[in-house]
Amino acid sequence: MIVSTLKDSNQIEPLHPLFKTLFEYVKSHDLLHAPLGRIEIEGDSLYVNNVLAEGVAAEQQYLEAHRAYIDVHILLEGAERIGWKPLEDVTDEVKPYDASADCALYADRPTTYVDMLPGQLVVVYPEDPHAPLIGEGKIRKLIAKVKL
Repeated sequence: MIVSTLKDSNQIEPLHPLFKTLFEYVKSHDLLHAPLGRIEIEGDSLYVNNVLAEGVAAEQQYLEAHRAYIDVHILLEGAERIGWKPLEDVTDEVKPYDASADCALYADRPTTYVDMLPGQLVVVYPEDPHAPLIGEGKIRKLIAKVKL
């Protein structure tokens, strides 16, 4: 997992060929006021889900893990906590991996939490089960999906 800011995204752009494209797109568009839903940047290789969600309690949120995509969570508005636990330490699978949804769910409790403010981002790889949208009130964010 990587924690950074949009301002410093150039530091992580070399880690994937599509990161620079993603961050340039996000910085050059007013996505806070864009319609909710999927925004295609490079088809299924790179797209963004623009979401507005209600925060949930930490004990109600499952860890999710992906295999085909890297997630880049970018907070636009509100406050969000994201839980994390290493993949090798999760044991309580509640939904086996579904390739069509690129997701498995685990009921394990995170071992680490990151508190995010607008302009901050978290990059999660397949080895990073994560519990997003922990918080109170409305959370406006982007969830970029970057194909491995």
